[in-house]
Amino acid sequence: MDKLFTSDFWEKVISTLSNWVITELPSIVILIVLLIISLKVMAFFITKLRDILAKRALNQTPDEPNTEAEKRLNTLMGILRKGASVIIWAVFIMIFLKKINIDIGPILAGAGILGLAVGFGAQELVRDFLSGFFILLENQIRTGDVAILNGTGGLVEKIELRTITLRDMSGVVHVFQNGKINSLSNMTKEWSAMVFDIGVAYKEDLNQVMKIMKEVAEDLKNDKEFEDKILEPMEIFGLDSFGDSALVVKGRIKTKPIQQWTVGREYRKRLKEAFDTHNIEIPFPHQTIYWGEEIDPLRLTMEKAEEQAKSARN
Repeated sequence: MDKLFTSDFWEKVISTLSNWVITELPSIVILIVLLIISLKVMAFFITKLRDILAKRALNQTPDEPNTEAEKRLNTLMGILRKGASVIIWAVFIMIFLKKINIDIGPILAGAGILGLAVGFGAQELVRDFLSGFFILLENQIRTGDVAILNGTGGLVEKIELRTITLRDMSGVVHVFQNGKINSLSNMTKEWSAMVFDIGVAYKEDLNQVMKIMKEVAEDLKNDKEFEDKILEPMEIFGLDSFGDSALVVKGRIKTKPIQQWTVGREYRKRLKEAFDTHNIEIPFPHQTIYWGEEIDPLRLTMEKAEEQAKSARN
């Protein structure tokens, strides 16, 4: 304790502190300045990337609501911002500790072991987050789309980094882990289509049938209620197959996303009415049973008796 009050001790402390301020403090100040600049540059580039992705999303999906696109981009940019910030701060802390003569070797070793343990314990969670990140980044599906995930179809109600939530026609909610989605089919991305397989009797004139199909589609497209839902005139691909009791003509109508079922139901209704007007037969499977001659029981008995008498005489 007596040494604390000696002039030599304080002169040594002041000398050491002065040397540290002269030799180490400038580098630490520069390091802090570099940290601030790095964070600012990172934020600038992420903002620019967000603007580029927002413009690209708007060009690719002009019908997508702005709120939905912004929500997806904010989620992605938030992940990138946090990830980049963690990396920058980790590098800064490691360099700072080294500057103040703290051995960072054991810290790195401990962090590596801890990261390995967490990685093994949460590898499924990490896989879900990575898969969800790329689903959002690639804009594979959106909230409001109709999609089929692993063979289950429904309306996409929620997209998160870990899970996707679907609700099917019966109202059942299905939750899928992003890392376990093996197949994903989006039925309403950018545009949709309703494909028709129209069966008519073999006796019908196919040219007339296809003409009527075209006319019905044109009338439907000119209807004010449906003109905004149909994107292109109907495509008639022609005779597709010879059925057991029908000739099958295939056609397709392109519609706006999720409108294909509404347009398809109305088209089938109008086509049935048009076929009825033009006496076009829509066949259905049927069977014809032919009955043999009616047998008289009395005659059968007499014939049997004659046969038995003839056998007895022989």
